[in-house]
Amino acid sequence: MARAKKTARRPARKRSSSSRSAAANDAIALLKQDHQQVKGWFEEFESARADGRKQDLAERICQALKVHTEIEHEIFYPAFLEATGDEDIHHEAEVEHDGAKKLIAEIERSGQDEYFDARVKVLSEMIKHHVNEEEKRDGMFAKARQSQMDLQSLGEQLAQRKAQLMGGESPDEERSGRGSRTPSAKSRQDSRSTARQ
Repeated sequence: MARAKKTARRPARKRSSSSRSAAANDAIALLKQDHQQVKGWFEEFESARADGRKQDLAERICQALKVHTEIEHEIFYPAFLEATGDEDIHHEAEVEHDGAKKLIAEIERSGQDEYFDARVKVLSEMIKHHVNEEEKRDGMFAKARQSQMDLQSLGEQLAQRKAQLMGGESPDEERSGRGSRTPSAKSRQDSRSTARQ
């Protein structure tokens, strides 16, 4: 009898394992990886002493955050809003992004002036808060998982767009080239159709 019970449990474990594997490649997993990478760089920045090292880390942080906020803004957030209708969470996330973008621009513009360390520290605190809001138990990511969003397809779109942004123009240059801060109608439509799948 004990042997039959073990055999019955094995397929359930396999399904659970494959579900975890699929989840590891979805939109939320990709966004969480970005969060972890930037968190590590902020920690390195706090312990760094050399000005050159701090400058290098600040540049990495700013570039990663610009790309991350852009892919969320273009792809993930519209799909989330379409799937959940949760305007409060969506709007708060967009406002937090706008605040971070302004501070990133100040860091890039001012270089290593007397407020450089303070700006990076404040950016770190802003991002920690934002990440907590997205990742908490009843936050954006949890609600996205509970919705009908096709997180696998969104993950592929996010990864593809991230690669484009990392390999080419910065999000700001690309946005100004489009003449607008908002995604194109096609981009919004693609995100919405993905959310419905």
